[in-house]
Amino acid sequence: MRFSYYSFLLSCLCVVISGCTVTNSLKNVFNKKSENSIEAPLITPLQDIEARIKIIKIWSKNIGKGFQDESLKLHPAYISGQIFVADLSGDLLGIDANTGNNIWKHHTDLTITGGPGVSQKLIVIGSEDGDIFAYSRENGELVWTSKVSSEVLSVPQINDSFVVVRAGDGKLFCLNAENGKHVWIHDVPVPALTLRGTSSPTIVGDIVIAGFDDGRLVAIELNTGKVVWETNVSLASGRSQLERIIDIDSDPIVAGKDVYASTFQGHFATIALESGNIVWTRDIFSHVGFVVDEENIYITDEKSYVWCIERLTGTVVWQQKDLSGRMVTKSTIIGNFVVVGDTEGYLHWIDKNDGQFIARKKISKNAILVPPIATPDILYTYSSDGTLSAYTYH
Repeated sequence: MRFSYYSFLLSCLCVVISGCTVTNSLKNVFNKKSENSIEAPLITPLQDIEARIKIIKIWSKNIGKGFQDESLKLHPAYISGQIFVADLSGDLLGIDANTGNNIWKHHTDLTITGGPGVSQKLIVIGSEDGDIFAYSRENGELVWTSKVSSEVLSVPQINDSFVVVRAGDGKLFCLNAENGKHVWIHDVPVPALTLRGTSSPTIVGDIVIAGFDDGRLVAIELNTGKVVWETNVSLASGRSQLERIIDIDSDPIVAGKDVYASTFQGHFATIALESGNIVWTRDIFSHVGFVVDEENIYITDEKSYVWCIERLTGTVVWQQKDLSGRMVTKSTIIGNFVVVGDTEGYLHWIDKNDGQFIARKKISKNAILVPPIATPDILYTYSSDGTLSAYTYH
């Protein structure tokens, strides 16, 4: 049984039985002392490193009350020199990425749990009650509202014509980007036991690709809602419901002619974009996520190991294990480095070539639960206490 890292995921688990959340009986399973008991992973103490670059803060500001739930997809979004960020308490801000000054600020009456998704015209957020609100990117004015079937724990995806939203009950909604009206709904049944959280869909051309809690990856025509292909990245196995959790909670990524996807307790896979056929798989478990560059894939697994594997073959280039148990975020690529945040508020800079640490900086007393975002020379971080910061390096 794969129990070594389940404990810290207890808060992420939900039982989808008559809409109930985690039950006391499930908590007892986790807390019971037995030969199969689940123990909290040890946070690896940090070893001294020789810094080879200097990390410099450009600006920092408080957004709001922050959030303590890693399943929330409250990720800052960057577009055309601006950052858009949402707070659990209902604040939505447009910020100048160079100075940190507000362009506009809007307070909603929502408990925001997903977003913002951004396009050249719209900023879209989702709430715990399934509300979808679209605002003007230019001035923050409300453009339209819509409703989906349940809590939104993903980032809405937008193109010129459509907004696609993944709801927590397994439904994928396509909305008209002009008015928020439903275009189509794709429904995938949710297993009895799943991780709390959902992956965000990915729009590429005239299709959307979405991952679901049963390990299924589906490509759908945006205009019609017709399924182009679907494939099982992983199949459930094991005797207990815990062992059979295979959610796709990290966002699929399209690069070139391939789609990359990972499941919890299953596989990391490369899938042909045109056909949906699996090209190769590796036994790397991740619900946290990964990033892709021209040659490699950088994956954070369930133990907080950071992997670098070749895109074409899946061959392991390097593996960094020294952050084990630190609840490391998905990697962000900036220059020749990958950067991750951890549960103690540290940023770790890792050399893309060999996996060695280049620099480390403690930026918060609170956890960093969402991955940084990057431009060619500036890294933006959003810590769980609601602090948004910009850093550069030399």
